[in-house]
Amino acid sequence: MKISEIIKSRRSVFPAQYNKEPITKEELILLLEAANFAPTHKRTEPWRFKVLQGEAKASLGFFLAEKFKETAETFSEFKYKKIKEKPAQSAVVIAICMQRDPKGRIPEWEEVAATAMAVQNMWLTAHELKIGAYWSSPELIKHMDLFFDLAEGETCLGFFYLGKYDGILEEGSRNSSIEEKTEWL
Repeated sequence: MKISEIIKSRRSVFPAQYNKEPITKEELILLLEAANFAPTHKRTEPWRFKVLQGEAKASLGFFLAEKFKETAETFSEFKYKKIKEKPAQSAVVIAICMQRDPKGRIPEWEEVAATAMAVQNMWLTAHELKIGAYWSSPELIKHMDLFFDLAEGETCLGFFYLGKYDGILEEGSRNSSIEEKTEWL
């Protein structure tokens, strides 16, 4: 498949859609290697990943659910259960983190953008491998320093849920054409 076709056919595939087929270590390494070749200004390579499998996923689900219970303005048992189960429904969860350049040579937004491009590389590679993926950035990520041992200047930007899936994904669409978003000068 051409890269343009992969880009156009990539979709978010949610944990509830995943089957129980495992993702191999070789597949995970392919995803992470693809991420490592994202563009980065001044070669700061700010992306950092924490790969959670097995019991680590259950621990993450429990931590997030309990943090939700502790901090929610209005508690919902349904949402608590959903938060707790999402990691368990996934074959792998990758915490998407960003390490700020200690020298502060470039604006933070550029490092966030580079990390997002690394995730897009992983997402496109996952799609090519028939691995479903979904990036979630819940408000609870602001508490991840209590779960992970984050380095100074490292922040968690979200979770990349991964799992194999059955069936065919829906065709994509956009709300407006590129012509409506482009000005030719």
